[in-house]
Amino acid sequence: MNLTLLIEKISKHHATQKPFVLFSLPESGRVEVLLQKNTREYTAESFDKKGIVMAPFEYEGKAMCIPLQESDHFDCELTHKKVATDTIEPSFTTLEKEAYKRLVTKAIKGINNKDTHKVVVSRKKELPISEIDFSSLVSRLLHLYPTAFRYVWYHPETGIWCGATPEILLKTNGESFTTMALAGTKKIINKESPNWTPKEKNEQQVVTDVISNSLQKVTSVLRVSKTYTHEAGSIAHLRTDITGMLKNRKTTLSTVTAALHPTPAICGTPLSAALDFIKKNEDYNREYYTGFIGSIDGGDSTSCLYVNLRCMKIEDNKASLYVGGGITFDSDPEDEWEETQNKLQTMLQVLQPML
Repeated sequence: MNLTLLIEKISKHHATQKPFVLFSLPESGRVEVLLQKNTREYTAESFDKKGIVMAPFEYEGKAMCIPLQESDHFDCELTHKKVATDTIEPSFTTLEKEAYKRLVTKAIKGINNKDTHKVVVSRKKELPISEIDFSSLVSRLLHLYPTAFRYVWYHPETGIWCGATPEILLKTNGESFTTMALAGTKKIINKESPNWTPKEKNEQQVVTDVISNSLQKVTSVLRVSKTYTHEAGSIAHLRTDITGMLKNRKTTLSTVTAALHPTPAICGTPLSAALDFIKKNEDYNREYYTGFIGSIDGGDSTSCLYVNLRCMKIEDNKASLYVGGGITFDSDPEDEWEETQNKLQTMLQVLQPML
């Protein structure tokens, strides 16, 4: 089977309003699809099913699941294809920009007045689109961002979500695991690696420390790599890899996930204070943005979950794009606004033919 036939299958399946998920792992030459045979809502609490799960930002131990045993499974090879791109300048109103800058300013004041070290604030950008074209959407998503986890998810309870996320929440292989700390964002100019400021390096170290401390309780071995630049499309991040061994077989995927999520990279530190600020001051529901998505296998042997970043929700003739940034005491509201504008490029490039 080739990609064209696979896309035809999901288009026809979507017309029946039955759940499906299409995905491809980073650097993978394969695309996989699960077409759920019914419209039931399956959930995963203990992660004891095989399938794909998607959880919201406000995760409370229950994730949506498209189980393998309740689905038809297809896959195909993904051949490399050059896709034309042009920088898209997303339009915005003065009110829109000023509202986000006020949110950032409020976060900075809260950090300076309290014991909060970092708060991740975000915004939603709604854009009108033409009728959804799965052929264009899937092809551009897969070919533009080969180093990311790319997916298109549909469920009657959630609508269509798709994304290209660079951030692993947790990958397990037997008793070993991998996760990462990802922070800082810069636009790649002339294909040159960016120069990172002390602010961005400090933000990255905070994220690394919090994740490492969270994992020490459930691991017997913990290794932290040197920080390096990770490129994702037209933007770059600071990345630190964290690997190790789970303490014992009683430490399950769901246990470790609960210890990690939400990470400082999508919420802040300390967790309780940052989460309280987000709930009180962001004027929208993040839903599945900054939640997580990925595969579980029931035996915890080869599961891989990704933080749901660089994503969007599509409903009717509207696409909702989600972007944000980590705010610290020395953040600049204007710079933070520009960072979110840059982050919009990831999904804008996918949507380009439908705008």
